Amino acid sequence: MVVRIRRAIAEDSMGIGHVYVDAWRETYAGVLSTNRLAGLSKERQAERWLRKLIAPGRKGRKFRDTFVAVDEHVGVVAFGECGPSRDPKMGYVAEVYTLYVHPNHLGRGLGSTLLSCLFDSLIGQGVESAIIWALSDNPYRHFYSAIGGRIVAERSSCFWGRNVREIGYGWPSLVGWRAVAR
Repeated sequence: MVVRIRRAIAEDSMGIGHVYVDAWRETYAGVLSTNRLAGLSKERQAERWLRKLIAPGRKGRKFRDTFVAVDEHVGVVAFGECGPSRDPKMGYVAEVYTLYVHPNHLGRGLGSTLLSCLFDSLIGQGVESAIIWALSDNPYRHFYSAIGGRIVAERSSCFWGRNVREIGYGWPSLVGWRAVAR
């Protein structure tokens, strides 16, 4: 299997939609509403991601970047997106909004490689810190601790009509993390 990591382009939207839905169904089975998970549409997600990837001015948006992992035979098997922190009061300049690996491709280092690409992009734009939020019931959330993220916050939110707990993992120094990660 040869997998290449690169910046996402509009043509990746269908693959991103597939990864997004399959990853959500796998990760949140038994955690979120079965009916809602079953109702996720790969086509609607693809349309959503296409709009995001071709949005006018996207390239000029502060810190925003999306990367994909592409298997030469399968297509997109993982992706991640970062941008400005949605809660700057937390003290983190940027946020990783999404980091999903297709369930058939877990355990191959794609998540950590994508996160490194996102962090490198942020560092290249002069960003010093980043945070990512994960549902506390996400069975894969400990991955963030394993790659140097520290639990820095917890919050409650309502998701699909259900109260959920989220854990914030922070990297206060991306340059420091990069130095240790190499």
